Amino acid sequence: MATYARSVRRGLPRATGGDPWPPATEAPAPVIEVPVADAAATPLADEAAETPTADVVATRTESATTPPAESATPAPASTTAGDAAAAHPASAPAIATRRGLPRIPGGEPWPPARTGQAPTEGAAPAEHRPDPEVATPASTAASAPHPADDPGTATPESTPVAASIPAAGAVRRGLPRAAGGDAWPPAETTPAPRTPPPSPSRETARGGPDSDLTPQSRRAGAVSASSEPEPTPEPAPAASTPAAPDAPRAPLAERPLAHAGVARRPDPKPDPARIGPFTKAQWAGVVVLGGGAVLYVAAMAVLAVRWILSLEPLQDFLTTYPGEYHLPEGAPVGFPAWLNWSHFLNAFFIVLIIRTGLQVRSEKRPAAMWISKKDRKRRMSLTLWLHQALDILWLANGLVFVVLLFVTGQWMRVIPTSWEVFPNALSAALQYVSLDWPTENGWVNYNALQQLAYFATIFIAAPLAAITGYRMSAVWPKQATTLNKLYPVEWARKLHFPTMIYFVLFIVVHVALVLSTGALRNLGHMYAATGSVDPEAYADNWTGFWLFALSIAVTVAAYVAMRPLVVAPIARLFGEVKSR
Repeated sequence: MATYARSVRRGLPRATGGDPWPPATEAPAPVIEVPVADAAATPLADEAAETPTADVVATRTESATTPPAESATPAPASTTAGDAAAAHPASAPAIATRRGLPRIPGGEPWPPARTGQAPTEGAAPAEHRPDPEVATPASTAASAPHPADDPGTATPESTPVAASIPAAGAVRRGLPRAAGGDAWPPAETTPAPRTPPPSPSRETARGGPDSDLTPQSRRAGAVSASSEPEPTPEPAPAASTPAAPDAPRAPLAERPLAHAGVARRPDPKPDPARIGPFTKAQWAGVVVLGGGAVLYVAAMAVLAVRWILSLEPLQDFLTTYPGEYHLPEGAPVGFPAWLNWSHFLNAFFIVLIIRTGLQVRSEKRPAAMWISKKDRKRRMSLTLWLHQALDILWLANGLVFVVLLFVTGQWMRVIPTSWEVFPNALSAALQYVSLDWPTENGWVNYNALQQLAYFATIFIAAPLAAITGYRMSAVWPKQATTLNKLYPVEWARKLHFPTMIYFVLFIVVHVALVLSTGALRNLGHMYAATGSVDPEAYADNWTGFWLFALSIAVTVAAYVAMRPLVVAPIARLFGEVKSR
């Protein structure tokens, strides 16, 4: 049989920065060659008890640079079972125990150097395995006695093989818990009943008191706990047992009140509908309180002005400035028919323009869009298109009106021609407030306050509305950088809406004064073009009134008919209309 030199496999260093372990000069453990018959007949427990262990660590890796250590020459193998049995206890070399990593950080390798290691269950140690090159006679192996075959031969209790093979229901025993001690757990330990493992507690999962235990200590604790009888848990009450996750939940039952005299809270009432910032009841309160406040202030103003006008200096002022001054010579008298028609169209368009302007300000999602045929990039809501179309018609009517004013000389009735207009306007205002209105005849001449109001509306408010509206429209050139800097769109937006408010106030005051200072006479002047120098000549003429009523009906009908269904066919004549 040939023998070969063997070297110790060196592994990782035992300390950081140190040399590989074990040292290069340490000799390997001798190899024992035992025949199969001798290995089966020799008790392993006696060998483990009588043979000292060598402090040799068998590592997994072998350094390429480590020179091979001197290997011990193995003893010659015996050919008979009797020679092996006689020579084995005394002359067999020591069996090397493989030592591994320490069980505690910083400790010595496990198992300790002087502690015997029980052989692996069901197999002999590697050092006891026979060399495959050794020829064992079949007759010798067959004639070797075996403890299991001889019923008269008793196996010692300390035999590791018998201890390591547990019977049915026995507890497997492992390494001793102390050097030189018995295997753990004790032989009389009974296995614990198989119960489902409890779920880990939150404290252990989060690193609680038991989270720092090593795996070995946990296994030892589990074995020691299994050796003690478990207390029988008491059944929990039925009320505290949680329901299954998929089980249907019972409907909530209404709990009775703690006190019979306590009433339940009623359901909260829904919020009332609002019109703008206020509800209907709040608007009614605003109208009542606001109207009362206005009437109170107006009554105090009337009393105060009446007391002022009763003074002698104010009496002289009213005599000098009665409220109107004489027009230049050649001023026309009366109203021509074109002036009546232009007045009606102006009122018609301005009402619809105010209505569409308010719609444009409050519209968030237009019902339809208008797209220009010439420039597809020009697109706007149908309401905005209608607003701008009415602006163009209103401006066209105003342009015709202004031209005819200067052609026929009617401009002298609405444009001040003397500085006396200002004191006469103050005198007329005081007379209006005192409810002692000045005697006037619009067929011939306006008072100074009316003249200033008409002049401001025709030559200031109307052009301002046109200029600001043009700046905000799509017709304004977007590429005119210099012009946009000189006239920003923000200025137009800040002026356009207050101008609309002025027109609303002018219409309200104008209609109120027309109806309160001689409705039949004034309506005959503006709608029927009938009048006379004598105010009593047309006191019973109702023609102007009926024409006024007809104009109101037409305006209201157009106000109601301004819907996408009616406006869309008209808008398609000038572009494309797409509904959302």
